[in-house]
Amino acid sequence: MKIIADSSSTRTEWALVDGDTIVEHAFTQGLNPYFQSRRDISHSIRLEIPDAFFKRRWSHIYFYGAGCANLDKRKIMEASLIAQFKTPATVESDLLGAARGLLVRERGIACILGTGSNSCLYDGSQIVKSVRSAGFILGDEGSGAQLGKMFVSDCLKNIAPVELKEEFYARFGINPDAIMNVVYTQPFPNRSLSTYSFFLAKHLDNDYVVDLITRNIRTFFNRNIVQYDYQNEPITFVGLVAYTYADILKSIAAEFGVEINKIVRNSMPGLLDYHRND
Repeated sequence: MKIIADSSSTRTEWALVDGDTIVEHAFTQGLNPYFQSRRDISHSIRLEIPDAFFKRRWSHIYFYGAGCANLDKRKIMEASLIAQFKTPATVESDLLGAARGLLVRERGIACILGTGSNSCLYDGSQIVKSVRSAGFILGDEGSGAQLGKMFVSDCLKNIAPVELKEEFYARFGINPDAIMNVVYTQPFPNRSLSTYSFFLAKHLDNDYVVDLITRNIRTFFNRNIVQYDYQNEPITFVGLVAYTYADILKSIAAEFGVEINKIVRNSMPGLLDYHRND
């Protein structure tokens, strides 16, 4: 039996797997060694994951996570996992997890549009080319965090429609000062901004909203997808933003002369398939 985990900055999905069967399934907060210490990660693992995951030493842990592309950060995550589960662990980036989850052992372009965004060309086993994400301050085009940042900025500068802005403030019980506090003083502002962005999903009949989402996702194509041989490779997407705004995503892909092969909410089904015989 093995554990497979897929973690974004917002949420981690855990599966305890016996052959083709998920024995235990759980969700916890996202784990990211760029924003959390080894102690913080270990604390979260111990308190949030069901006891069934700790009953004995398993054969292996395969962990795919945001912030785990860097070797030093992978070591922090690996040490936390081994200490808590007493089981050998392999830690890889969330981007490789997305590629394996989307394409399993086929070649293609894998893209993440979730709390953050990323992309790569995958050869059926490993990433052979990627465009640096650059994180939620310098990059993450097309992501929920970036969309939330665009919308909140428009609210603060009175660019967003008044009725939409007022409904947003009432829905989250916040005001401009509270938003500034969340973004500049609270931990994980990217999570909060991404959460705010899904307020827009209920307003797709509003031209301002459709234009905002369209511009955000189109920027992802212009700054990321065009750097690959995108017209000659299958293109796939995973993440809640991609899944929620799939129609807009498909229309933008058509502008670039391509058809998206797959859009899924999460990577776990494909990861189970990839690690079936491990």
